Amino acid sequence: MGEQTKRLALVASKGTLDQAYPPLILASTAAAMGWEVGIFFTFYGLDLLHKERLEHLQVSPIGNPAMPPPIPAIPMLKVPNFLGALPGMTAMATTMMKGWMARAKIPPIKELLDLCIEADVQLFACATTMGVMGITQEDLIPQAQCAGATTFLDYAAAADVTLFI
Repeated sequence: MGEQTKRLALVASKGTLDQAYPPLILASTAAAMGWEVGIFFTFYGLDLLHKERLEHLQVSPIGNPAMPPPIPAIPMLKVPNFLGALPGMTAMATTMMKGWMARAKIPPIKELLDLCIEADVQLFACATTMGVMGITQEDLIPQAQCAGATTFLDYAAAADVTLFI
């Protein structure tokens, strides 16, 4: 008796650079393992499918206690919210993150998304949230399909693994 294909259902609700990596890494990895994969993008997660916003994802140092200080020798800069309040810190945090990912040879977000598309990962854009946030189908990459919660719940009901990221 042959083994049935596994299915992964992910919910991506965050639109920052650091939060864009987990769903796309998991989706592309599962797809490479032969799994069927679907990601439901909702709220700020829709930015990962937005043609313009996708290219400008950032990391916020405010409220991110795990963010290391850019200058470790200055103890005062170890307070993340203090750092985040300084002009230019979001850009610096974003540059730091992109550098870490490049050194680790992890592809940029757009490339990971392209890998998902090539592997036939289903990209569900939450119809309700699109309306709330004023996003239209034309704002999204062509591979994104506008879908309601019922569509994704039907998909997720048959999943072997379901994750909210």
